[in-house]
Parts: sequence; C-alpha cells; structure tokens
Amino acid sequence: ICGKIRLTPLHLTLFTLAITLIATICLAKSPYQSVLQHSRIRGRQHGPNVCAMQKIQGTDKKYFTNCKQWYHRKICGKPTVISYECCPGYEKLSGEKGCPAALPLVNIYNTLGVVGAATTKMYSERAQLREEIEGPGSFTFFAPSNQAWAALPTEILDALVSNVNIELLNALHYHMVNHRLTSEDLKHGSAFPSMYQDFNVHIHHYPNGIVTVNCARLVKTDQHATNGIVHVVDRVITAVTNNVHTFIDTDDDLETLRTAVAAAGLTQMLESDGHYTVFAPTNEAFEKIPPEMLKRILGDPVALRDLLNYHILKNMQCAESITSGTPLETLQGTVLEVGCDGSDMTLNGKAIIQKKDQLGTNGVVHYINELLIPDSAKTLLELAQGSVITTATKLFVDAGLGSHLSGSEALTILTPQNEAFKEGVTMTGELKKLLKNHILKEQLSSGVLYHRQELETLGGIKLRVLVYRNSLCIENSCIAAHDKTGRFGSMFTVDKVLTPPMGTIMDVLKSDDRFSLLVGAIQTAGLTELMNQAGPHTVFAPTNDAFSALPKADLNKLMGNPQELASVLKYHMAKEILVSGGVGSHTRLKPLQGDKLELNMRNQTVYINKVPVVEADLMATNGVVHAKPLLQNRHKKARLWFASCFLEKCPLV
Repeated sequence: ICGKIRLTPLHLTLFTLAITLIATICLAKSPYQSVLQHSRIRGRQHGPNVCAMQKIQGTDKKYFTNCKQWYHRKICGKPTVISYECCPGYEKLSGEKGCPAALPLVNIYNTLGVVGAATTKMYSERAQLREEIEGPGSFTFFAPSNQAWAALPTEILDALVSNVNIELLNALHYHMVNHRLTSEDLKHGSAFPSMYQDFNVHIHHYPNGIVTVNCARLVKTDQHATNGIVHVVDRVITAVTNNVHTFIDTDDDLETLRTAVAAAGLTQMLESDGHYTVFAPTNEAFEKIPPEMLKRILGDPVALRDLLNYHILKNMQCAESITSGTPLETLQGTVLEVGCDGSDMTLNGKAIIQKKDQLGTNGVVHYINELLIPDSAKTLLELAQGSVITTATKLFVDAGLGSHLSGSEALTILTPQNEAFKEGVTMTGELKKLLKNHILKEQLSSGVLYHRQELETLGGIKLRVLVYRNSLCIENSCIAAHDKTGRFGSMFTVDKVLTPPMGTIMDVLKSDDRFSLLVGAIQTAGLTELMNQAGPHTVFAPTNDAFSALPKADLNKLMGNPQELASVLKYHMAKEILVSGGVGSHTRLKPLQGDKLELNMRNQTVYINKVPVVEADLMATNGVVHAKPLLQNRHKKARLWFASCFLEKCPLV
C-alpha cells in the first residue's frame, strides 16, 4: 500500500509546515516560551511577530494563549476575546503587515516608557533612580504596570512618595536585581537578591506558562534594554521577611488556627524551608463547625493533623497562576480542586478565599472563611451525611446505631443510595436487624477485598465478597462510589439494600410459595442434596406461574421422567454465584448441563436468554436464586422445547 502513495507538492508543503510547527513548540525551553510560541502560531496569519492574546471580557487582563484556553475561549470560567498584538520586543511599521521591526534598544529608563510602565518611569525620576538605570550596568527591573500603580491603596502610595522619597527608592530597588535575568532564567522556586538590602524576590514559573515574582504576574516579559532587561508585572511588590508561620502567629484573625497548629506539632514545619501554600482558616471558619465536632477534632492529634495538612499544598500556588480548575495534592495525601471564577480564587468550587497571596519566605498564605474537613478526620456518621445517602443515614440513627457510627470502633458501613429505599420506609424490628448487618466489624478499603472473602457484621452474620469484571459486590449490594475512609471507619456507598443470606437455596425456595412446584420438581429429579450443598450455585428458578403456563400434557410427561427433568433443571443452574450487579451487556454463564446462557441487563432488569427475570438476588448461604419463567425455545409453539429432544442437542433459546 505504501508504495502506491503519491505526495503532491501541496501535501509536502503541509507536511513540512506541520513538522516545523511541532519542532518549534518542542524546542521551546520553558512553559512560558511554549505558550509564547503557541501565541505566535495563532497570530502568524496576521504577519510576522504577531502574537494572539486572550483578554477576559470586562477586564484589562490579557494572557498569551495556550491550546486549552484557545479552544475553550475561557479563562477562570469567563469568556475571552482574541486580540492580535506585537510579540515582546517588536513593533509595527506604517504600511507594513504585522510587526516587522524590533524595538529600538535603549536604556532601562527609556524602555519603561514604551512597554506600558510609564508610571514606574515617572516614579524612578522622582526617587532619583533615573541616573542609575540610564547608566552602565546590567539590571533586571520587575516594573509595575501603570494599572498596578493605580490599584495601590492611596495611603500606601502617599507614604511611598512623600518626604525625601527614600521609601520610594527602597521600593523600586526591591523590584530590581543587579544582573540580567531573562524568562529562561526565571526557574520555578528560584529566589534572587534584590537591590534593596539583598532581600530576595521569589520566582515561580508554572506549567501553564505563567511566571510570577512575589505572586505578581509577569504581563510583558523579556523587554531588552542596553543595560539590562525589563519584565512588566501586574502589581507593586513588597519585601518578604517573614515565613508563613509568622503570618499565622501574629494575626488575631487566625488565633484558633495558631492554637491548632501548635497542638498538632506543625510549627517547626511551617517555619522550615519549603514552598508551601497554606489555606488558612480564619476564626470565623472554625466557628461555623458544630461545637461537638470541633471539640472532638481539636482533642484528637491524629484527626487534627490530617485536618491541617488538608489545608496545605505541597507546592506554592499564587492566585495569579490559576486560570482553570486544577487538582493539587495536599500534605494530607488527597487533592484540593484549586480553581477560579473571574477574579475569585476557588477551593473545591467555592469562592471562600478572603485574602490572597500573603507571601512568606517559605510559601504563600491565602485566608479562607470556611473550614475544609477531610474524610480522614470524620467519624462514620459524619462520612454518611451526604446527599445521596441521607435516607440511610437517618435510618441508622433511628435504628439506635448512632453510637457505633460516631464512636472510635474500627468499622465499615454499607450505605445504600437514597433510591434503594421505598418511599415512606418506616422503622421496624426487622429493619433494625437488617441495618445492623450493613455494618462490618472491621475497617476496610475496597482495594483489599477479594472474591469469596467473608466479612462479619455487627449482627453476627457472614457476608460474601463477589468480584466481577466491572463490579465489586457484597452479597447483592454492589459498590456504587469511591470509598470514604474516616478517622476510625470506612464507608462503602452501595446500589441496593443488602439481602443477607438466610439458609440454603433449598431453604429459600421452600420459604417462598411461588416456588412450590419447582421444589417438587427438584425433589422428583433427585437434586435436593445438590441444592443443599456448599455450592456456590446460581439458580434461575421458574415460578409456579411459569409451570402453569405450560401445556399440562407436556408438564406431566416431563415430571414422569426424573432423568430428563434433572437435565432440564440443571440447565437452570450454574456452579458459581452471579448476582444482578455482576451482569453486563453480554455476560455468559455455563449451566450444569447444556450450552452457555446469555445474560444482559436492560432498564434495571436481568434478561436470561432474552427472558426477563421476575425477581433477582434472593441470597442463600450457598448461592443466589433469580425468579423467572421456564426457558423455552424460539419455536412458535408454546410448549417446552426440551419435551421432544435432549437438551444438549437443542438450540439455545
């Protein structure tokens, strides 16, 4: 086939262009350069050195566009508009397409005036910094944009520019590093001594291409000058002298958090070197928690440490680095969904952050007004208080089992979803007994369960674990959601109310009047002992209605031939346990005699050889019973197909 392919000149041109574009992107040295290259590719149709920018509607915020943003046309959940502008270091020429001309290379002072930092240029002259940044040297200037100065609170700006301007000079020197740093040099987690008393400026270079200095976003990068380089940033930055623990230790709004950190033994960690992000709950956040729950957690060092570690990320995440929801790992070992909605930073979809980007030498602190409680700090009862299991939660309490679920016993609770219960369910003695058998006597995770494993309940019975290709079941109840692992117990959300096994298959059939004819047939065929053996068995049990629907002569003939009757009944039996939750779209089951049975699930009903099961999952100690009609052939005559031939020689129905 390959020998017959002919590449036209157009094909070769497109292929070469594709390879060039891929190579261009792959050769980019940093996330920022990758995003810049993508913006160049998107803007190339408008001429040389044109970059596509995405601006959030209703704001002045612009971003070089990456693939995800380009196709979604959203940043922080807000729609964007595309504009095409000169890439960094280039400008337009009258009458020519795109941005063919490189910006004139002048000193830093004059560069400030042409890159959107005219206010910084003005304040540099006022602070008598002009001579320094016009003269010889090699500097990096993180220059606040005009908008950044305008956003500065009036009282702070007045304090900076009043008197002899020494504070303004110090502030501007803190924005400077005494050597040239391009975007390639701005590595994630790096720090550089500034020209103000060598206090460090802290750099973070994120995978989405955003670069920050002290959590201020670089909005124009790599603006070269004769004596250095200018990076325009979106806010005025201040010197960082304290670690993140100092924020917690000195702010009265974080008094409860301060006490909790000390009790959990986390003080030393928060004072150590690192790059932490702390979502610091305010006193108000702690006050929203039920007092008994809060008292329990504060008095339990293990739960308290898990609670606090759930508020700490393993890396430093400034607010400006977030452009969409991102799962980030916490010190507690689980993840938080850190996202944004417009200008609001969000946690797990909630805009609960009151104060952002309080930068420390070893991380950043964001103040939140809601406490985040991980599952690992909750009791079983607290785990069970969820939207899809509210009915089960109430019933457990009504059944007098609340003390087990709120205590320190190592347990696992099976909580059926709300739809598993009939409307208007009321508490009875039988239901209390049943609910007690929904609580296992040990704390488990689904990952350690194995096929045919036996689990003991508080009610004193044994439940079997059944493992199928696409489901994991405990008796007839299959796990419908991820485990929740609490402080002392675990919770499995299941799809059905559990049916504990009560007696052998023969006991199940004898206890149900619908199967009286089947019981007689089993006895006639000599299969009683088989139905009482350990198993495992799956029995598709014909009801009395199924037998009665057959022609009487055929039925009498069959009942008068025990050997043939045994063959027919064995076609309804299998040597394994298959509950309804284990039936997929095409499930096959080998009966004790005859060819394989075909099963599938439609509209919550099990079908066996296209015949619907009347009632599924009657659990026995040695297997499971599914009530159904007799299996018949496809012939139009409504009579037993096996009456005139041996089972193994007849086609499947």
